[in-house]
Amino acid sequence: MFALFTVAGGVSAQDKGKAPEKAVAEAKAAEPAKADAKKEEAKPAAKVEEKKEEAKPAPTPNKGDVAWMLTSTALVLMMSVPALALFYGGMVRSKNMLSMLMQVFVVFSLVTVLWCIYGYSLAFTEGNAYFGGLDRLFLNGTFDPAKGEFAMAATFSKGVVIQELVFVAFQATFAAITCCLILGAFAERAKFSAVLAFIVLWFTFSYTPIAHMVWFWMGPDAYTDPKLVDALNAKAGLLWQWGALDFAGGTVVHINAGITGLVGAYLIGKRIGYGKEAMPAHNLPLTMIGAALLWVGWFGFNAGSALEANGTAALAFINTFLATACAVLSWTLGEALFKGKPTMLGAASGAVAGLVAITPAAGNVGIPGAFVIGLAAGLVCLWGVSGLKKLLGADDSLDVFGVHAVGGILGALLTGVFNSPALGGPGYVSDWVTGKVTTAAEYSISSQLMTQAQAVGVTLLWSGVVAYLAYKLVDLTIGLRVSEEEEREGLDVTSHGETAYRM
Repeated sequence: MFALFTVAGGVSAQDKGKAPEKAVAEAKAAEPAKADAKKEEAKPAAKVEEKKEEAKPAPTPNKGDVAWMLTSTALVLMMSVPALALFYGGMVRSKNMLSMLMQVFVVFSLVTVLWCIYGYSLAFTEGNAYFGGLDRLFLNGTFDPAKGEFAMAATFSKGVVIQELVFVAFQATFAAITCCLILGAFAERAKFSAVLAFIVLWFTFSYTPIAHMVWFWMGPDAYTDPKLVDALNAKAGLLWQWGALDFAGGTVVHINAGITGLVGAYLIGKRIGYGKEAMPAHNLPLTMIGAALLWVGWFGFNAGSALEANGTAALAFINTFLATACAVLSWTLGEALFKGKPTMLGAASGAVAGLVAITPAAGNVGIPGAFVIGLAAGLVCLWGVSGLKKLLGADDSLDVFGVHAVGGILGALLTGVFNSPALGGPGYVSDWVTGKVTTAAEYSISSQLMTQAQAVGVTLLWSGVVAYLAYKLVDLTIGLRVSEEEEREGLDVTSHGETAYRM
């Protein structure tokens, strides 16, 4: 039922409460003695003073919500290390296995540190429509050790909060895994130092502004009066102002990473021997284990994005469960029909395709939407890694664009369709002052679909341009690609001086 999820500056607009009107003293006698008059006048003054001190208590976090969010954060951490690392590592050649693991492990760590230094502040504090401010540099203000007090972050319910540091940690995992997703597009040929330098630039100028544009708003507690709505909306991120729906990261995570990977595949160039030599996945059991762990961790990714342990989390949970299973079946069937045999790699890829596509829709569609999105994702992403990949002519090593960008676009667009209450969706909050949700009669599928398409377009353009400039800058200073000799020998030995397997 929620349009988006985020906080305003990380701190909820808490209702402080208003002081009551002064009590009216009634005279007990027509002409009291002077001393008695003073005494009677003091009584109402004391009452007023006492009432002025009474204020609505600040909301306190529910332990169940906090426990769920901490669990969700740990689940998303598992999605990168080890899940994505194993999923990607199993698909590269054995001579590059440790290189893939190393890139995921270190990039995740790098982005986590950058997030706590400035990334969170740029994404989730008040600034302009594109970037946040610097109020939370080094997480300043999230905890006061002198008083032992934690700053609170808004959820989607008025008067319901969690500790801001919980939200910081949860969103850190989103930022980190997004950067790790990109790595699969140019696997087996990029310099380790160049990868790290690129990630710093891209994270700063692509991830944080896209996250701000899509997810930043002033929080439900700020919407206390209809007269404030326009001013409050004007402080939100650009795509939030437009009304774009992205429950857990279709634009921010998957389209953002997918288009960046494609640009990198073009600029870094094809692997030596690509199209002439067989380059099969070296360890499919590891890829399957990675995909399975991704599926488990994704429950934290999607259901955790409700920010509360409530019905919306339950809806996101079952949709993630169902859509993924549907995508596995549709991809497997598609392979059997069009390629002759279903494969384990295909089933694992289908699972990831379903997870990607349901991400923006998880809490924004009903069960019918999950069925359709999952079934469509398997077939559309199968085309994305085969037919579309051939048309594009890029060596996207691990199909980052074909699965994440294509699946993310599909999910983002279908969110606009199946969010409609007429199709079993929960609709969205159209009035945060009253909490009113759109009805089937009020919901316009065509209008919301257009808004979703605009959000997709902005993400593709912004991220694509930033990625191109960042790649070029790194190439001019460090150089993006290892030498031909190093590439042939394998990055495990040439970049890290170790091997994954002993002969």
